[in-house]
Amino acid sequence: MKVTVVGAGNVGATTAHILANKELANEIVLVDIVDGIPQGKALDMYSATPVERTDTRIIGTNGYDETNGSDLVIITAGLPRKPGMSRDDLLIKNTEIVKSVTEQVVDQSPNAILIVVSNPLDVMTYVAYKTSGFEKNRVMGMAGVLDSARFRTFISMKLHVSVEDVSAFVLGGHGDSMVPLPRYSTVAGIPLPDLLDKETIDHLVQRTRDGGIEIVNYLKTGSAYYAPASSSVEMAEAIIKDKKRILPCAVWLEGEYNLKDVVVGVPVKLGRNGIEEIVQIKLNPDEQEALNKSAKGVQTTMEKVNL
Repeated sequence: MKVTVVGAGNVGATTAHILANKELANEIVLVDIVDGIPQGKALDMYSATPVERTDTRIIGTNGYDETNGSDLVIITAGLPRKPGMSRDDLLIKNTEIVKSVTEQVVDQSPNAILIVVSNPLDVMTYVAYKTSGFEKNRVMGMAGVLDSARFRTFISMKLHVSVEDVSAFVLGGHGDSMVPLPRYSTVAGIPLPDLLDKETIDHLVQRTRDGGIEIVNYLKTGSAYYAPASSSVEMAEAIIKDKKRILPCAVWLEGEYNLKDVVVGVPVKLGRNGIEEIVQIKLNPDEQEALNKSAKGVQTTMEKVNL
């Protein structure tokens, strides 16, 4: 397997490092426009492989020739979110960046699968999907995995239980309108509503929605990268190892969940062919209404990019 990570900032570099430590690729290419940054970080990671005992070749570059023939491309390039900045504030500049990146990636690797991490996530996934011309099973956004991980973390913290025993689902757009589903969230198989009262669950849901900005407010000059990187790698591993994992990802919908022509987070089966199935779970009227509202917000933003 050959994997390219576009963007050598905190998210991209951490993603490449985790991929290397898990030995998920024979070769990892780290791309960035800033001269020296991808080369230096890649060499540093490569120098760690003897210690980690992983035979993964890691190279850094400012161009795309070295990415030729990649099986999987993870796009993290874009401006970071800063305090007081909404995800929509990133829209215009990051649309230009992701469009350019996708064009160059597709030129070198026409058979690749694309995982988009750049924000605003759902719309950037749409930009990559439309720009690439790929089938919809080969373009997806990393959103629900991260949002679900945050929800699981907060549930674990509240109940003082292992995160390994907590399962959670978060659907919808990657932002303030995301749709955590307590009814489908469990602790060792026990439904969350059987363990916590509604007020507490509502608090955890809101903290999940605010999880990204909570970290931004702490860091002040940056945004989250450890959890986004781990979430990206979880998706990559499911594809590379053909694991058939059921994970919530941002995908192009064509009638599923009664939604059409929009990129939004829903559960999918991930395997070697990318999105092998969109899993449709039964939503109650309130959950469906929340998902519809979230999708409407994404569609409104999508219309601004004029693709």
